[in-house]
Amino acid sequence: MAPGPPGSPAPPYAQPPQYAQPPQYAQQPQYTQQPQYAQQPQYAQLPQYAQPPQHAQPQPSPYPPAQMYSPPQPASGISLPPWLMSIGFAVLFLAAGAAVFFGYKHFGGSSEASASSPAPAETATAAAAPKGKTGNSTLQKYVEIVGMRLTEDPKKTPEVHFVVVNHSGAEISDLAANVNLWARTAKSDEEAIGTFSFKLASLGPYESKDMTGPLNTKLRVYELPDWQNLTAEVQITSPQ
Repeated sequence: MAPGPPGSPAPPYAQPPQYAQPPQYAQQPQYTQQPQYAQQPQYAQLPQYAQPPQHAQPQPSPYPPAQMYSPPQPASGISLPPWLMSIGFAVLFLAAGAAVFFGYKHFGGSSEASASSPAPAETATAAAAPKGKTGNSTLQKYVEIVGMRLTEDPKKTPEVHFVVVNHSGAEISDLAANVNLWARTAKSDEEAIGTFSFKLASLGPYESKDMTGPLNTKLRVYELPDWQNLTAEVQITSPQ
């Protein structure tokens, strides 16, 4: 539209056209709030263990370290098996035992023979025969004392039971003798272990008689040798 002359009122403006209101769209649906899941439980924190103590470093010893014992090394050479060594030792022991046994038999037999031999005449006479009644009788080799048993009487006095044997073919009258008892192992310089005397009015040819008499000894009966270790030495004082 062309503008009008000056001073004329302004023409009214035409009302702008009314545009159609845009259509109202359907409201968007409101989504429900997502469910809140339960919160994961908080585990208790593990305790912090104390750190192990730090041990003090060992101080070096002022002494030199001890040397470990080492067994000696076997000597070089041929080693015998144990069973052979056992047999060898057994043979050695048997040989040593045999040597000791035969040595004892040899030297012990000679000492017993010397001990069983009659003592010197002076020693036997001084120990057995009373003073003033010494000498050798012609009947000495015919009279023997055997079967000796050493006991005690009721008064605890030692006594001897013995047998007198006549080895001659003649009768012996008024027989009297002193007897020394010796141990078979006694030495020549030892005293007799006991003495006794006996008297017989008559002893026929090849006859033997049992007799009993007191035993003069410094030992008790249980200290005397056994009968098999006794030797009787007869000194006939009558008849001459």
